[in-house]
Amino acid sequence: MSATSPVIVILGAGSNIGQTVGKFFAGKGYKVALAARSLNEADSTENQLHIASDFSNTDDVVNVFKKVNSKLGIPSVVVYNASSMSPSPAEDPFSLPIASFTKTLTVNVTSAFVAAQQAVEGFAKLPESASKTFIYTGNILNVAILPGFLEPGIGKSGAAHLIWAASEAYKDRGYKFYYVDERKPDGSAIFRVSGDAHANHFWGLAQSKTQGPWLQSFVKGTGYKDCGPYKL
Repeated sequence: MSATSPVIVILGAGSNIGQTVGKFFAGKGYKVALAARSLNEADSTENQLHIASDFSNTDDVVNVFKKVNSKLGIPSVVVYNASSMSPSPAEDPFSLPIASFTKTLTVNVTSAFVAAQQAVEGFAKLPESASKTFIYTGNILNVAILPGFLEPGIGKSGAAHLIWAASEAYKDRGYKFYYVDERKPDGSAIFRVSGDAHANHFWGLAQSKTQGPWLQSFVKGTGYKDCGPYKL
């Protein structure tokens, strides 16, 4: 693989979306960095870097980018796929322990903010032809209230605002930001998402030359669909 191969970093490289996206982009000629708590750095290869990381600690986000930059190169595609939640009693959501609430916000929002900071710093050093794409794996909770999902709902809503703001602020520099949310064909929520569908959709976003709609609700086999508000 060429030393000039593009680089993708996936923060939150779980067995479904994260690992599948990594394999897909590797098949397209990308060097891949995977970061997650469960990874063993000894499993790294010349073109695939494994980084043990806990995104409840924002320092781990910075550490990921330092390692990727030094070992693979500056990433032109950054996927933030990390997520955290604790179920909240539907009838008493404020009974959640503050430690749990804080951890979820750190993983879902604060560490995503730090990742976006690091991504933008790198994008500025890449050639004009580079993809320069930041993708946040979202869900319907930025536009829907689901009983028992207060923590992740607040987190996804905050992250969606972050992505929306970034998509406007950086579009003239050629940096693209997306909040991606897989839906059913009728626009309702899907709870067993497809890693393959995400990989294909992420690839299309990375290949696009200009910023598209920041809120990327999509349907497997169909692609982007403006699903609007939550449908019961």
